[in-house]
Amino acid sequence: MLYLLQEIPLPTEGYLVILLVILAICLISFLGFENWYSSYYDKPLYRNFLVYKKLAPSQIALLKTEFPFYNSLTKELQGQFQHRVATFIKNKEFVARESLEITQENKTLIAAMACKLSFGRKNYTYTIMDYILVYPGVFYSNTNDAHHKGEFNPRQKSLVLSWEDFEKGYRIGNDNYNLGLHEFMHAMHLEAKVGRDIDSARFMKHFNLILQRLADEDLKKTLDETRFFRAYAFTNQYEFMAVLTEYYFESPKELKELFPEVYQHINAMLNLGFVFNLEKRSSRSIETEK
Repeated sequence: MLYLLQEIPLPTEGYLVILLVILAICLISFLGFENWYSSYYDKPLYRNFLVYKKLAPSQIALLKTEFPFYNSLTKELQGQFQHRVATFIKNKEFVARESLEITQENKTLIAAMACKLSFGRKNYTYTIMDYILVYPGVFYSNTNDAHHKGEFNPRQKSLVLSWEDFEKGYRIGNDNYNLGLHEFMHAMHLEAKVGRDIDSARFMKHFNLILQRLADEDLKKTLDETRFFRAYAFTNQYEFMAVLTEYYFESPKELKELFPEVYQHINAMLNLGFVFNLEKRSSRSIETEK
């Protein structure tokens, strides 16, 4: 007697397991390709997965009048910037200190400064911090028993700012003092030291290359002769990076002319070449006071 063999249907669970295995293989392959791309091209494969959050009209108007960086962006990049600012505001808790009251203006401009610095990164939310503490002016810090304009406390996961000095930083765009950029760079730097993401890897790569350049005798001579950076930059490695960031945004042409390799490294570190075209920028910065 001849028996016909029929296909035995695969249980639903079997199809699910196969699907999960295929998805896992695709994910691992994609992550491997993403890491290779980031390492080879020295930039993330992509910066945004989804862009859908919008700011209120009053917030957009504030950026247009008070934040020149926003106006320098294309419509597409402005949409990305809005999404990032909205995400930052949602993810952080803003805490008023002393007589200050937190307003939409405080939140929007502080978030905008944070996102300006991290705009070239895929990881832009500063997961190392949860709180933004804002004082009306200079404040007393128990960290080292001194008065500060700003500080980042990784143990408390908090960034602390003097609103008066923060305002001066974004309103005056050509004096190489910007408290917001300075303090957010401290946070980004410390996050990169412990991070395992592609942006942290690129940050530490170029940070170490900058340190190597600073050890060069010819560069040391140029530093001594020009006195380009303010003295506070040489307090330690963290302060140098924070001050270098201020000069990168506010004196880009001079920085590139005097220290081209240092400029190239911080430019690659922040991945902002797609925003800034140095040849089209003025001798100071696009961040001129209106």
